[in-house]
Amino acid sequence: MEVPSACRHPSWFLLTLLLGLLLWARRRRVWDPRQCPTDLSGRTVIVTGANSGIGKCVALELARRNARTILACRSRERGRAALEEIRAATGNAAVVLRELDTASLASVRAFARAVLREEPRLDVLVHNAGVTGLPFAVTPEGLEQTFATNYLGPFLLTNLLLELLKASAPARVVTVASFRHRVGTADSRFLTGQRRPRGGNAAYSSSKLMDVLFSTELARRLRGTGVTSNAVSPGVVSTNIMHHFSWVVRALFALMRPFMKSAAQGALSTIYCAVSEEAAGITGKYFNSDCELELPSAAARDARLARELWDESERLTGLSRVPRH
Repeated sequence: MEVPSACRHPSWFLLTLLLGLLLWARRRRVWDPRQCPTDLSGRTVIVTGANSGIGKCVALELARRNARTILACRSRERGRAALEEIRAATGNAAVVLRELDTASLASVRAFARAVLREEPRLDVLVHNAGVTGLPFAVTPEGLEQTFATNYLGPFLLTNLLLELLKASAPARVVTVASFRHRVGTADSRFLTGQRRPRGGNAAYSSSKLMDVLFSTELARRLRGTGVTSNAVSPGVVSTNIMHHFSWVVRALFALMRPFMKSAAQGALSTIYCAVSEEAAGITGKYFNSDCELELPSAAARDARLARELWDESERLTGLSRVPRH
């Protein structure tokens, strides 16, 4: 096929090159935390899953801003290593470690009791801990382990710390979701293993859809309290989250690493929602990995589904038996 003569003109090539450069620059023009003046002196933050990857990068940035930074980690050994690294990098002695396994409601309750006993305030709560690739299994508490870790644990933790967040307002809750929520299904029977998601990574995708629904419904319930709730996507990030998959999947993942975001880049959308002046007062929204507002899936915007999931989650975590004041 003959190329039109206009396309062979040098100016056309230069215009195309310029357009390509502009698109390249725009794609990489994301929020820069170095330009954000927010200081967190006198404020307290909690970051779950803070011993590695995105969680550690978020905790490091918040500690740099002088926050009392609570690393909520399942492994005390890995958490201790992260604690020492963050303290050394920031000079912030107010970085502390607390054990938390979001797959265990008992662990969540114990962690929340300690926070309520020891902390006079809570300004930022970041739900980052998550797993993928785990085999189907039901915990001793009767919950499917992926959904307990990624969704029900954070749901319970937020509710147990809600009054402290309100008393510390303005405060922020940031939930790390995923663009994969778009292929998830919010079936509450998944939570107890009565029904299994279909597909290789369907449990992860569905748990992330539940996270977005939770974040939006939380924002609705907190309207007027000064506490905001937003969900974020970190994008496709090179972390160790794939270590539960087979060696074949891990090898394919390793081949794609050069095209992925680093953990620090993947942490930007979470940090943006946690500290930026631009995000102040924004609630009930979903931010993409470039820190831009983005419309989540239709299912994630289903208000009835969000309320039903919330009610069932209250029942499964025992919150529905707690008297309302």
